[in-house]
Amino acid sequence: MIDLRSDTVTHPSDEMRAVMASAPVGDDVLGDDPTVILLEERVADLLGKEAAVYVPSGTMANQIALRVHTRSGDRVVMDADSHIRVHESGAPASLAGVTIVPVAGIHGIFTADQVVAAAPGPSPDFPPGLFDPTTLVTMENTHNEAGGTVWPLESMRSVSDGARDLGLAVHLDGARLWNATAASGIRLDRYADTADTVNVCFSKGLGAPVGSALAGPRDLIDRGRWFKKMYGGGFRQAGIIAAGALYALEHNRDRLVDDHANARRFAEAAADLDGVTVDLESVQTNMVFFDVDDASAFAGRLRSAGVDTLALGPTRIRAVFHLDVSDADTTTAIEILHGVATGR
Repeated sequence: MIDLRSDTVTHPSDEMRAVMASAPVGDDVLGDDPTVILLEERVADLLGKEAAVYVPSGTMANQIALRVHTRSGDRVVMDADSHIRVHESGAPASLAGVTIVPVAGIHGIFTADQVVAAAPGPSPDFPPGLFDPTTLVTMENTHNEAGGTVWPLESMRSVSDGARDLGLAVHLDGARLWNATAASGIRLDRYADTADTVNVCFSKGLGAPVGSALAGPRDLIDRGRWFKKMYGGGFRQAGIIAAGALYALEHNRDRLVDDHANARRFAEAAADLDGVTVDLESVQTNMVFFDVDDASAFAGRLRSAGVDTLALGPTRIRAVFHLDVSDADTTTAIEILHGVATGR
């Protein structure tokens, strides 16, 4: 089976497993796991931040960020289709007690003017107690629901500057920031400089089995460690999995361009098929979203033929390319897609 459901389905390589098996460990809750400490220092350095905290998932990293930047009752501005709003199980309301103010971005990208419109100041005609304060803006790069699209750095800077002019904090959901860097050639720390805190994920694209990190100012990250424990993210001998993330950082970032090339090749082949619609402009990294008449039935036929994809709705299917999908696998997947689309 060629598994294109997500870039989270990858298996650790033999080399990664060996590094994990021999990793020095301690007790992360007590702050003395040497491999976790090394990973956190490495991530903070890559992102140009003072500190980082290793957590089980990107969702936890994002939700910790919301807690350290907001108080219950605050409003948070983000794209309407952002991962935080669509795929994190209602956690902003449940855990942070915040209201999301959705804005309609284009390919997941919104503007500083939209932030201004979404974050009005208190009316002088009302007492302060009737005002719901907006305190945070979040961006997502690459943007999952938009098809792995990349925020241009200048657009991010514009939104960040606009938010800060309003006195708002900025969080970057950079779960796949590695892909943005691979596609654009722009360094991680330059993207990260547009935000106060940044989430990066090691199990998306890089092939590590577990974990994400939240990076930012030391005082916010220290407070974030408290929420990590509160949310059940307290690790013990986490160096075993942190070693996999370290290996991924050092060995699996440069090859992301191969995934992007395979995705593009698959997308262009899909666009040539009758009954299959692809927005090629949105295919910028390792994801391909395409539309057919009946996504569930079409995905089922692909699966029966040897390609596993993800039906996202009545017509939409997602295919994600990753380190366990070779050039040859991509060629085979294209042939199977062609056969299913043409009924051969």
